[in-house]
Amino acid sequence: MTPGRGAQQPSPEGTAPAPRYTDRLFFALLPDAPAIARIEQLIADLRRDQGLKGKALGASRFHVTLHLVGNFRGFPQEVADAACAAAQALTVIPSFKLGFDRVGSFARRPRNMPVVLLGDEGLIAAKAFQQALGKAMARAGESHGDAAHYTPHLTLLYDDTHVAPCAIEPIGWTANEFVLVRSLIGQSRHEVLARWILHG
Repeated sequence: MTPGRGAQQPSPEGTAPAPRYTDRLFFALLPDAPAIARIEQLIADLRRDQGLKGKALGASRFHVTLHLVGNFRGFPQEVADAACAAAQALTVIPSFKLGFDRVGSFARRPRNMPVVLLGDEGLIAAKAFQQALGKAMARAGESHGDAAHYTPHLTLLYDDTHVAPCAIEPIGWTANEFVLVRSLIGQSRHEVLARWILHG
């Protein structure tokens, strides 16, 4: 793993703690306006039906992660440039549809469980695109994460109540582009650094 990436490491006893990670870079697919409206209505329904109280991520942060580039101490311009160069090869891929047909908690733990959109057949194209992106990043020497266990999902909110998987009226959109996102860790802010239009 490239230095400066990954989980925070404990400091040896008696030494100053290592600087915290400030930036996370990842590739993502962003929902369009009609999908965002459907997502927001679903969240309102879940609050009513499941008693959820967690704050929704919000339109500016709804996304489907494709590939985690890494966590960094400060903005990694060289890594961002390399990621952008690698991503350019994927613009020859046609646009594709995404479809989510169920919702549920992504993990079971005492608190702060992610409640997410999930799907199967409607996300086959997204999985194929993620694999192509992972290979492009590997060729650029920027491979990170475990693509074999990739599960496309869109996080709605975090809540202390576990939501059992249940079917929903499908929510989807056509992915006409993909983006490189900078997440400012701890600030609940996402910045789109670059966009690539997919072949029509």
